Amino acid sequence: MSGDYSLNGMKVLVPRGKKHAKPFSDLVKKYGGIPVEIPLISFRPVPPTTMTMELGNKLHTYDWIIFTSNVTVETFFAFDILPTVLANIKIAVIGEKTEEALMRKGITVDFKPKTYVAEAFVEEFSPHISEGVNVLIPKGNLAREFISTSLEEKGAKVDELVIYETFFPDSSRDALVKALTEKQLDIISFTSPSTVDHFMAVVKEMNLLSTIDHCLIMCIGPVTFQRANALGLRVDAMPNIYTIDHMLQSVMKKIEKRENK
Repeated sequence: MSGDYSLNGMKVLVPRGKKHAKPFSDLVKKYGGIPVEIPLISFRPVPPTTMTMELGNKLHTYDWIIFTSNVTVETFFAFDILPTVLANIKIAVIGEKTEEALMRKGITVDFKPKTYVAEAFVEEFSPHISEGVNVLIPKGNLAREFISTSLEEKGAKVDELVIYETFFPDSSRDALVKALTEKQLDIISFTSPSTVDHFMAVVKEMNLLSTIDHCLIMCIGPVTFQRANALGLRVDAMPNIYTIDHMLQSVMKKIEKRENK
């Protein structure tokens, strides 16, 4: 338990699929909550393209590869890339989970920012960039272009390669409607702007906005927070360190303050 804080048996929406939900759900249980797993987002590799099929042969031309999530790491190596091919390439990451995914493959990370958002990454990573440095950024189809644009402005040659697609699983729609109409959720968590978009699309379509009036809403970081705000949601908690654990701790502090009023 984190200090004296607890989720007090509250039901927490875990917006991830089975493969990625367990660490999140385990933390919810650890802090005394009840996880409700409804994937608001899922991922699938893009159909093979000339660039993805030739990726392995071109990797040696890059000075840096930037991985922004563990999903990116997992999908990247699903294209028959051997970890040994990256031996002479420097690796940069955003986030602890991304680094851990690479370490499991025996790959050493050369750079990780102190703060896990694109803006902080660019600021801290800039000293590693000089004119003509070749950078590869594998990404999802909805990922921002901020890192690539910023590095190009500093003289880098950047290739962005879309390797996976983000989508809302069909099965999640009915599960979410049921959970909301039956008031099975006390805390709603958003881990990316896409999770906000998919959630709100269902809420608005089914006229369910009133069903979340009693819920606490937490976001993992500022980009997700901004998206939630833009769609009219009141965000109750966001951590200073952008991890699931710290997000849960931030909402537990909110619970404690509310109960002590």
